[in-house]
Amino acid sequence: MRLKNVLIVTEDIERSKKFYKDLFGLEVILDNDGNVILTEGLVLQDKNIWRSFIGTEVVFKNNASELYFEERDIEEFVQKLDEYDMPVVYVNRLMEHSWGQKVVRFYDPDGNLIEVGTPM
Repeated sequence: MRLKNVLIVTEDIERSKKFYKDLFGLEVILDNDGNVILTEGLVLQDKNIWRSFIGTEVVFKNNASELYFEERDIEEFVQKLDEYDMPVVYVNRLMEHSWGQKVVRFYDPDGNLIEVGTPM
């Protein structure tokens, strides 16, 4: 068995597709009426579809999971975040851990937590 995809729920599929393309370079592989598969195994699903599957309300910005990306030129990436056309809400600005890895944490437009770090 292997992990195939990670699904996150969104209130606005188009906004999320733009966010993940503009900042991370993820491309749409399949766009199927509220279900979108992006490169790197990220799946976006409309909140109404997800709610109908699970039978309960969706809780955004729950801080219970994180998407982790690596980027060699993290200073350039942080500049892209600062200049992005939607405001980015930071958990922590660019910092360096004691083991030497630089990271930045922030939320996507739906409150999904994202960490971008330099490769270890």
